[in-house]
Amino acid sequence: MWAALGQVLPIAVAAALSSVPILVTISILLSPNRRRSGPAFLIGWVVGIALAVVVFTALAYVIPAVPPRKSQVAIGVSLIVVGLALIVFAIVVWRRAAKPDPAGVPKWLSAAGSLGAWQAFGLALALNFRPKGLLLSAAAGLSLRAQDLTLGQFTVVVLIFTAISASTVAVPVIANMTRPATTERWLIDAREWVTQNNRIVSVLIMLLIGAVVVGSGLAHL
Repeated sequence: MWAALGQVLPIAVAAALSSVPILVTISILLSPNRRRSGPAFLIGWVVGIALAVVVFTALAYVIPAVPPRKSQVAIGVSLIVVGLALIVFAIVVWRRAAKPDPAGVPKWLSAAGSLGAWQAFGLALALNFRPKGLLLSAAAGLSLRAQDLTLGQFTVVVLIFTAISASTVAVPVIANMTRPATTERWLIDAREWVTQNNRIVSVLIMLLIGAVVVGSGLAHL
């Protein structure tokens, strides 16, 4: 179990540092709907993370388990493909970051504050199935498939992975629910920082995680 946890922890950190859910969370928490939509968005985000990892782990079991050596090679190749895809995605994001963005904050992000509870839940669920989210979930699922885990061990690892991945959404939501007056200024400052630096942070994280996933894949060959 510890080996599996070590494999997915970097991926969980990459998911936690994803700028889009952070910015949506901040937009919701700075809106009049924060009491209803904030917790709903958090629940949707947590459910989406766990669901995506479980689905990709189940899909990874399409890889034949017998003979074991060939199964490990297939998992290794799949991890390498996912890792390279993350690196390519990082390069694409970096190239886009080099171009000026005259539009500023996207309209859909500005509108996040007007979402109702069910809309916030649905958006959070859907955000887990963006290209970056799918690649990270695929990497986590393949990493878990490569380990010989019992159902209990798998459940524990998925819970820890989900908790870490959702932490950057959970902490602001919980803080805002308990101390709204003191968190507003922090949320505004955080929104400005993330807006200015999100692409370079995303690029560095995806390059690092892509390299880690490729290395994990090579270890299975």
